[in-house]
Amino acid sequence: MTGRAPSDVRDVLRWLERTGTKKQVAELERYGITAPKPYGIAMGELKSHAKTLGKHHDLALQLWDTGRYEAQTLAAFVAEPARVTLSQMNAWAADFDNWAIVDTVCFHLFDRTAHAWKKVDQWSRAKPEFTKRAAFALLWALSVHDKDAPNERFVDALALVERAATDERHFVKKAVDMALRATGKRNQALNAAAVETCDRLAASDDDTARWIGNHARRELTSAAVRKPLA
Repeated sequence: MTGRAPSDVRDVLRWLERTGTKKQVAELERYGITAPKPYGIAMGELKSHAKTLGKHHDLALQLWDTGRYEAQTLAAFVAEPARVTLSQMNAWAADFDNWAIVDTVCFHLFDRTAHAWKKVDQWSRAKPEFTKRAAFALLWALSVHDKDAPNERFVDALALVERAATDERHFVKKAVDMALRATGKRNQALNAAAVETCDRLAASDDDTARWIGNHARRELTSAAVRKPLA
């Protein structure tokens, strides 16, 4: 545990109450962040405040249990990855209720845990929209942050991408597309594997799979992507 521990989770909640604005609530709505009872605080302010709190896992658990979007966002920043358990990941995933909290938790906490790859596989089969999105947001995050993962892990994950590509739900579809593109930008070998996946999807009879295949292929075969990889 690092940083200055707040005397009580209520200290943090009071800061959230003081800092939130109606203008920022409107911004959340504009970006499709359908969080219940938001305080209305910009992400930059939340990140700055999290730095003053430091890493405090017990505080993170209390903040998450409030069910409030900005409190849960802070929870993702102050939680300690080494202390995250499989049961905690499952419990938090069951609470996911908007795309922004899914992506924040996956990009700033879950991808740094020992269980990340296991959850990509498990959640890719989930029925709830935001849990399934979490599988591919997590894969997307791992493609950026897990520098030591072998190519084989990502090749295996492309099979999960291909299987999920017929899910027409907006937040799943967008995450599958992003995970495919992110994997293909990791290195030359994965670019080739991802483009092969794109080609199969583009030839599909399914509208969603075809859109993902064509959309991802345009970027992955572009000079802007391939030149740096070479």
